[in-house]
Amino acid sequence: MEKYIELIKKSYSGYWNYLKHELISINHWDNYFYGLIAISLLVWLLEIIFPWRKNQSIFRKDFLLDTFYMFFNFFLLNLMVLIALSNTAEAILNDILKMVGLSISSFKLFDSNNLPKWLGLFILFIVNDFVQWNTHRLLHRVPLLWNFHKVHHSVKEMGFAAHLRYHWMEPVVYNSIRYIPLAIIGGFNAQDIAIVHFFNIVIGHLNHANLGWNYGPFKYIFNNPKMHIWHHSKQLPKQARFGVNFGLTLSIWDYIFKTVHIPHSGRDIELGFEGDEDFPKDFISQELYPLNKK
Repeated sequence: MEKYIELIKKSYSGYWNYLKHELISINHWDNYFYGLIAISLLVWLLEIIFPWRKNQSIFRKDFLLDTFYMFFNFFLLNLMVLIALSNTAEAILNDILKMVGLSISSFKLFDSNNLPKWLGLFILFIVNDFVQWNTHRLLHRVPLLWNFHKVHHSVKEMGFAAHLRYHWMEPVVYNSIRYIPLAIIGGFNAQDIAIVHFFNIVIGHLNHANLGWNYGPFKYIFNNPKMHIWHHSKQLPKQARFGVNFGLTLSIWDYIFKTVHIPHSGRDIELGFEGDEDFPKDFISQELYPLNKK
């Protein structure tokens, strides 16, 4: 137990030092803090120049709330919960495996270091996105998880910052499920993760933006605003009561597994979920909402 307590302490101090470095140092390309700001401002500018819903305000409904969520979930959440939880869970898993004479490397299919760089990144991206697509489906199908995911679906007007409006429990679920699949194809360094992560953030911002783009023929590969708007539709088709268009970065999984639904442009459809008129409107109440539900 003492080992895990010490690990938690080191996780907190290590991430705090990392966060201070991010705020102070702006001269490295993989700076998450200023990278998020740059991506957000760029997509917001595109919304202003090429608005899909022209009557939607630049400072749309809940713009400030979503902006707070964006920085809270991207940085403060890691400081308060995720880094310590992730490091501790990894240590516990490795200790359990050692008790039966195994290690996480025992399950490794291959080492990405032995592959060409581009191929290793491609595999990381594909595996990560497929695991997240399946996890996203679980968030809609399991009632307990759906109560957490409702926070994201409480968005009533879409904009780039809505991308990172989610309950803090969601990344716990995502990271827990994808840990072993990514460990099996290990060998990735921090820069590899940063490249994939930044790309996913860009696509995620664009998916939620007030833009009427579908990327032409690439719509069958990449998620896009005209596709993702239907994922947030309040009125779901009867044959898909748990949701549609679950893709995060890639749309291809929805086409392959027939969960795609784009009956028309969807520009002016009502967003949300049944009963959302009673859903809390402020950050604290939204975070506590799942804890008050049976």
